[in-house]
Amino acid sequence: MMMNVVKLPADVECIDDAALFIWRPRGVLDEPLVNRILAFVADREAKFGKPFNRFTDMSALSAVELTFKYVFHIALYRRLSRAGREVVKSAFLVTDPELGRYIKLHAMMTDHSPLKVAMFNEYEAAAKWLGVPIEILRPHK
Repeated sequence: MMMNVVKLPADVECIDDAALFIWRPRGVLDEPLVNRILAFVADREAKFGKPFNRFTDMSALSAVELTFKYVFHIALYRRLSRAGREVVKSAFLVTDPELGRYIKLHAMMTDHSPLKVAMFNEYEAAAKWLGVPIEILRPHK
């Protein structure tokens, strides 16, 4: 029997039963880190042939080193890459107002596209929006 084992990037979980990627970035959020996770998500969806919703828990970040220009371009790329495809939800748990501005820009740029972006400040609301049990989203100790 052949097992389909995928090496996950640091701080990533994939819950196949819930068709959900969970990413919990730590430390500094910068362009190389975002580029790596976007490449992983695109590769994973291509391999499995089905869309996955996303949950990004940004509560463990210590700093953000992104420009609005970069966020704008990433959001535009995500919008165009989802065009004509299934709807995918992307929930962000954000506890820092500065980081919230970047997520709001991302949400605005992907509005009216198959990528539905929402920002939350608690796990319960994000779980309800994603339609998954809250236990899946809470960090495991």
